[in-house]
Amino acid sequence: MYNPYPFHDPKPVNRPVLSEKTVDSIVAGGNQVVAKRFVETLAPKVEKEGVIVAIDGYTTTKWDLLVSLLARECDVRGFKIEFLDSAAATFKSGAEIDALIDPLLIWDKKIDPTLLYGKVYHGGYIGLMDPEKVEAFKKEVPALKAPGTLVVVYGYGSLIKEFRPLYDVKCWFDITPMNSMLRIRAGEYANIGKKHTGIINRTIRRCYYCDFENAVQLRKELFRTGELDWYFLDNDRQNLQMMPFEAFADICAQLVKYPFRAKPCYLEGVWGGSYMKKLRHLPDEMRNCAWIFDFIPMEVSVVVEAGEHKLDINYCSFVHKEGVNLMGQKAVEHFQGYFPIRFNYDDSYHSTGNMSIQCHSGGKFNVENYNEFGRQDESYYVVVTGHEAKTFIGFRDDADIPAFFREIEAADTEHKECDYMKYVSYEESKPGLQVMLPAGTIHSSGRNQVILEIGSLTIGSYTYKMYDYLRLDFDGKQRPIHTHLGELNVNQNRRTSVIHDPSSPDYIVQQPRLDCEGEGWQEYILGENPQMYISLRRLEFEEQCQQDTKGEKFHVLTLVDGDHVRVRSLDHPERSFDMDFMDIVCVPADMGRYVIENLGREPIRVHKTTLREGFENDPR
Repeated sequence: MYNPYPFHDPKPVNRPVLSEKTVDSIVAGGNQVVAKRFVETLAPKVEKEGVIVAIDGYTTTKWDLLVSLLARECDVRGFKIEFLDSAAATFKSGAEIDALIDPLLIWDKKIDPTLLYGKVYHGGYIGLMDPEKVEAFKKEVPALKAPGTLVVVYGYGSLIKEFRPLYDVKCWFDITPMNSMLRIRAGEYANIGKKHTGIINRTIRRCYYCDFENAVQLRKELFRTGELDWYFLDNDRQNLQMMPFEAFADICAQLVKYPFRAKPCYLEGVWGGSYMKKLRHLPDEMRNCAWIFDFIPMEVSVVVEAGEHKLDINYCSFVHKEGVNLMGQKAVEHFQGYFPIRFNYDDSYHSTGNMSIQCHSGGKFNVENYNEFGRQDESYYVVVTGHEAKTFIGFRDDADIPAFFREIEAADTEHKECDYMKYVSYEESKPGLQVMLPAGTIHSSGRNQVILEIGSLTIGSYTYKMYDYLRLDFDGKQRPIHTHLGELNVNQNRRTSVIHDPSSPDYIVQQPRLDCEGEGWQEYILGENPQMYISLRRLEFEEQCQQDTKGEKFHVLTLVDGDHVRVRSLDHPERSFDMDFMDIVCVPADMGRYVIENLGREPIRVHKTTLREGFENDPR
């Protein structure tokens, strides 16, 4: 998510039944209230023997206001307070950290004109720390403890395993990805080792390849070991929400028993359309809506109603806490705890043009060049179309591909138009069209449609724009394209006749085929290919359709035709979620038997995505 629009969709709220104990343990109402309650809980032990508290958190969280208010509360009670900035005390110098991270990033603008890519740093916070400073820190912290003293250690990396034995109380500050990115863009965050914020795109890149990765892995470890005492939500700088970690764990444990919806993020774009802006009642001030990140794991959050509180929780935090019940054991093991599928809408309805002609890279390339986890596959399902809408996929049978490469190079360097229609094949778009886009497939969503894009788990965005119609960005500059990376990764053999051939391994524009049916419903396979671990399906019915996760695989449902449906557990009917047109709802693996009920009169079509049989045996 590079530039989210600052709109917080109020509609997607999940309402699992929570215990009074859990709801009553949530503290909010302003930072002063939170600080006072926090000190109250520690006061008896502080007075008797002293307490050492550690505060760590996800990238861009801010604990400075709480730390300041803790000092005031200690003054009121007559306690002494000691502060220690763990980052200042333990990290290497900025120059030393730059020397570690900068070589991992691509600086050649011929290869990467936007300076977007690099290699993921897997050394953790400890790899950015000075060993001598670490040893000194381990001695300094315990020496500060004394009766009547509250010691507050704060900073990124303060809760790494090497330091956790030093503390009596451990706290984690969390934030949604959207709020984190908005803080970065507002200049409120400087990368680890930097004293000041820098150029936005470089700060974001450094975050992705280093800062975010360190925070994600530490959070995952802390949630797995259960060593945290307190969990804070820092989405509103003036209004922290605090709860015991056991309360947060209970909220996640209850949420995973229900079908649920994530809170989307909305982004403008030069080719953006108008359909979703009207459907979702987005602000008039938005120029358009190009991308709707409805359910991209690293980009979204889940809003949970807990009494009078609305808790906006980073979706990956929920995944880390309830991975097995959410995804199934096989998925957790195979994808190492990551939620493996992402969902978004691309809206070019009544727009100025097509998305760029592009392709994505495969697993081997991503691992070798980016230290990434796996490949980047996608698929398009056409939901809404206007006049003359097209979905571009594969090369034409008669395409002169070397000539195409020459033309897109000239477009990039000489500002010459490319006659892309001579080279790229297309499908006439209509609602219900499903195409699969294994890594390397040249493709684009054309003007005047809304597509449901479903992709693999690759966390980054390895999208190589090969041609972008000489289009200017919002600042009036020609948008750069990735001809070098595109040529390295595009599959030249995926041509019109091949992608429609059922006997070909590259059969990726498939005809729906009936897989199973019951009383009043049918389930069709829309797309399955051994190169991709997802199974794309459609449920068709008028009254209801029964399904079963069997405790093994999650289902993700999208209402693609019809107005309203209810997704309800059969064994626990009170566990349900109501969907409107184009809502996306996840049914956790642990749910088992459930039913989708039509709340209207019109026929219903629900797109269903799950993991393909045998996915656990596939290479990532």
